[in-house]
Amino acid sequence: MSDLFYSTDLLGEFDRLQRQMTSLFTGFPASLRAMRTETFPPVNIGSTDDSIEIVAFAPGLDPAAIDILIEKGLLTISGERKPPAPAEGSEARVYARERFMGTFRRVIELPQHADPDKVKARYTNGCLMITVGRSEASKPRAISVQ
Repeated sequence: MSDLFYSTDLLGEFDRLQRQMTSLFTGFPASLRAMRTETFPPVNIGSTDDSIEIVAFAPGLDPAAIDILIEKGLLTISGERKPPAPAEGSEARVYARERFMGTFRRVIELPQHADPDKVKARYTNGCLMITVGRSEASKPRAISVQ
């Protein structure tokens, strides 16, 4: 049976084409940094002249239960998000759960100019903010002309 067929329903054809394209490329990252959408915690990574800024969106975590490790140019964020304890006497059954629960481990490759001795982390409003300083040699500096 051929995958090609003709139809007069143009919108239906576009929908079918989109489904085929989605199924064709599912599982293949667009780049080396591409991650599945279910990856936890999702992160934003940026930089300033003085540091690399990483923000991990991890609401509902106990900051004491988050482990941050830097080794060989890799920043590892790990921990566990435990499910909420059911209310006493509650007989509610879960039929859908979209929030991630369980252990997680996220590894981020740092640039070569990152200084592992200059790391600060804070957890505020469900966001883990990590600042990794740059090495002095990599910071921009003005050179005077004589």
